Amino acid sequence: MIACVGAAAGLIWRQVRTEGQPIYRDVSQAPPAPVAIVFGAGYSGNALSSILSDRVNVGVDLYKAGKVKKLLMTGDNGRTGYNEPDAMKAAAIKRGVPAKDIVCDYAGFRTYDSLYRARDVFGVKKAILVSQTYHLYRALYTGKKLGLEVTGQAADRQTYYGQEFFDRREVFSTERAWIDVNVTHAQPKYLGPREHSLDG
Repeated sequence: MIACVGAAAGLIWRQVRTEGQPIYRDVSQAPPAPVAIVFGAGYSGNALSSILSDRVNVGVDLYKAGKVKKLLMTGDNGRTGYNEPDAMKAAAIKRGVPAKDIVCDYAGFRTYDSLYRARDVFGVKKAILVSQTYHLYRALYTGKKLGLEVTGQAADRQTYYGQEFFDRREVFSTERAWIDVNVTHAQPKYLGPREHSLDG
């Protein structure tokens, strides 16, 4: 039984890695889309984590290169005094993105929720997903399974402290994502009515 479970997990991992494409490294090569979805990754005080800072910077670069017209900042705002989307928005504004072109999703508690809500709450149909490569495979696979037209833009701009932990955690997150989109078809923690139409 253990061997069967291990084999199934391996097949799921391979499927997500194979279908979670394409991933672009160079902003200039990215195909245009109405919006870039930038995923949260933690901050402290006024400082974004190194991972999140790179994600926001890549989102800004996509905007300035004319690849997208809007940035959707999606992250955790589930407790008092902690607001990832607003911190991400503030960082993007400092880099010259107009506030009117930044939309915040305050209930992006995990990748599945962020993409589900992007589709149903924010009206996204086509997007560039911005994250580090280790996460993009899962994000792209999930987005496609939810019916979105998505490409990935890698935000790997340095070596990150704790990367080995992130890589190990991604194994379990990938299995859960596969179950979400193929078995349980779960709804996000919070859904709500349509707020925007970011489909261009």
